[in-house]
Amino acid sequence: MADKVAPNDPRYQYKTANLNGITYGYMLAEPKGTPAGTIFLIHGFPDMSFGWRYQIPFLLSLGLRVVCPDMMGYGGTDAPEEPQYYTYKRAADDMAELAKQLGSSTIILGGHDWGGAVVYRIAMRYPKLISALFSVCTPFFPPQEKFVPLTAAPNFKYQLQFQGRELEDAIVGEDKCRQFLNALYGGRTPDGQLGFDVTVGAKIDLLPTLSHTPLLSKEELDFYAKQYAIHGMHGPLSWYRTGEINFAEERDYLDFDNVVGKFDMPTLYIAGKRDSALPPKMSEGMERWFRSLTKGEVNAGHWALWEQSEAVNRYLREFLAGQISGLKANL
Repeated sequence: MADKVAPNDPRYQYKTANLNGITYGYMLAEPKGTPAGTIFLIHGFPDMSFGWRYQIPFLLSLGLRVVCPDMMGYGGTDAPEEPQYYTYKRAADDMAELAKQLGSSTIILGGHDWGGAVVYRIAMRYPKLISALFSVCTPFFPPQEKFVPLTAAPNFKYQLQFQGRELEDAIVGEDKCRQFLNALYGGRTPDGQLGFDVTVGAKIDLLPTLSHTPLLSKEELDFYAKQYAIHGMHGPLSWYRTGEINFAEERDYLDFDNVVGKFDMPTLYIAGKRDSALPPKMSEGMERWFRSLTKGEVNAGHWALWEQSEAVNRYLREFLAGQISGLKANL
């Protein structure tokens, strides 16, 4: 496995910033000497900035300044009640503001899960800001001409549970958050049942019976649980309640070929071969939207950043060496 940072690791600082009226928390890791560039890493669900722990030391070794925000509703970032705070447009505007506050006129941008969906939208809205783009597990889904809920797909049925009140009412307090996260990260019952299934969601009645996830240490899972308990589940689950709002805000992009054009920045998409939520076949045809798209695949499920950290980092090394000026000397 790749080197990783730990909670409260001295290789990063946890900072805060006011972005368009909202307080965000973010991890900031500075390389030795003058940075070769700045990279923003956007997490998904149910994750937070610490989800990039295996990538931070590696990217620092390339001379990059690494910025990992807690997205809206997570960890040290505010968790408003209203769903309009959890849209692609809001995320794009806030990340552009953070880059401005950090003095970065261009950034490299990477995402995973919901963060993968977000980074494509940031690149659509702020193309001059993004010098290179990558997404782990999440392919590009273009704007729709007609609203179709994601829950129409069998592999997204779990989102019906996330959109409702069941989880928000059941997962309250640090212990319950720990049980829920343990399930999402692969905890199993004594007879081998998973605590989460993409066709139904989290199996709430099984949560107390699950073995410890193989993906996180006890210290890491405790850290996640404490961070989730700050705001509870409302903020993270609100991302699943913005489909129609996102659709309405993206109507300007319906004629994507003519109005926005193809993504001009070099882009890397890394699929998880065993990802049941976002199987690699969902990326078929996405090439048409990109001037320069590289595709890769690792033998992992949805948590590829952790399951195959070295393989993911190798793809990033090759991509950054070939695309980002000034980094070859660091490789």
